Amino acid sequence: MAPPSDHLSNLSDPALMERVSKMDPEAFEVFYDRHIQSAYALAYRIVGSRQPADDVCQEAFLSVWRSAGRYDASLGNARSWVLAVVRNRAIDHLRRASRTKEREVADEALAERHPAPQDQNTEATALRHAAAGETRELMNELSDDQRRVIELSFYSGYSHSEIASMLGLPLGTVKARMNRGLARMRSALPAGGAA
Repeated sequence: MAPPSDHLSNLSDPALMERVSKMDPEAFEVFYDRHIQSAYALAYRIVGSRQPADDVCQEAFLSVWRSAGRYDASLGNARSWVLAVVRNRAIDHLRRASRTKEREVADEALAERHPAPQDQNTEATALRHAAAGETRELMNELSDDQRRVIELSFYSGYSHSEIASMLGLPLGTVKARMNRGLARMRSALPAGGAA
């Protein structure tokens, strides 16, 4: 594909999005080139590795291509809109990965019914699986907002301020959701128990 003409490179994002909504591939290429680095950086920070981040960006920009007509410049700039799409796709990816791990744990439960070799520390393995299962059950009791900030903090290692930036929320909101979610998880534990 030949490089897009210079006049497209000089267009604003709203003007590019208008052309993309009419399925102009050259306008989309300019828009993609303009925003892929920040989109990839966000995807990578959320999912934590290259291939999933690539997949997230591909899904996100395909969604942008298909739904460009729904972009409304009066509601915000195109960069923020694209990053919101990327963030949502990345969080969807984390949820899919979590469900896949849960299925793998179910498969492991079947394997655990068979005797393990004597040289493996089966007691420690069993305790670790039980704790992981309890944590998953507790996480499922949380609201989506609470679960999202806890997953980003504990599973992806982001700070409160990084999560606030990623999700476009005030820092106090992120901290409040985290505190309410953790309190709810603690209250669901058996008396005297710890996860």
